[in-house]
Amino acid sequence: MAAAEKHHILDSPSFDDPVKLLIVVAPYYKDIADQLVAGAQAEIEAAGGYWELVEVPGALEVPTAIAIAHRRAEFDGYVALGCVIRGETTHYETVCNDSSRALQLLGLQGACIGNGILTVENRRQAEVRAETAGQNKGGGAAAAALHLIALTRKWGQPQGKIGFLSTEETAKA
Repeated sequence: MAAAEKHHILDSPSFDDPVKLLIVVAPYYKDIADQLVAGAQAEIEAAGGYWELVEVPGALEVPTAIAIAHRRAEFDGYVALGCVIRGETTHYETVCNDSSRALQLLGLQGACIGNGILTVENRRQAEVRAETAGQNKGGGAAAAALHLIALTRKWGQPQGKIGFLSTEETAKA
């Protein structure tokens, strides 16, 4: 077995006002999901934050739940959790690619999301990545969301427009 790689981990951000995150988990592999959630909860609480937890049927529903919450609720950020293990069909690629792409698009629209949906070849890989005393990918996903929230708070409201202007904005310019 190869020696464990060392990765640089950013210091945890601090907040003057507490943060509130929504953890959205697909508990298809319940034992793995429980470890991911435990890691995320601990990371959020260590930052002085609060969390709510919702479960959805599968990884494809995680981005939809986050999109609904982002439009209708008051959360500073989101933690997407679940596990997709390669099977015998191409469904694995569809679920991995589509859930990841949807989360990325939500992030580009301003949602602060930490993606902790594991995409692995087998159950053992998932267990190693989910274990809170191991790779703790749930905690890592929460940390990613917290860092994005910190950036959002640091930079505040947008100062200018990026991209194309609407017809109404063009008329005012």
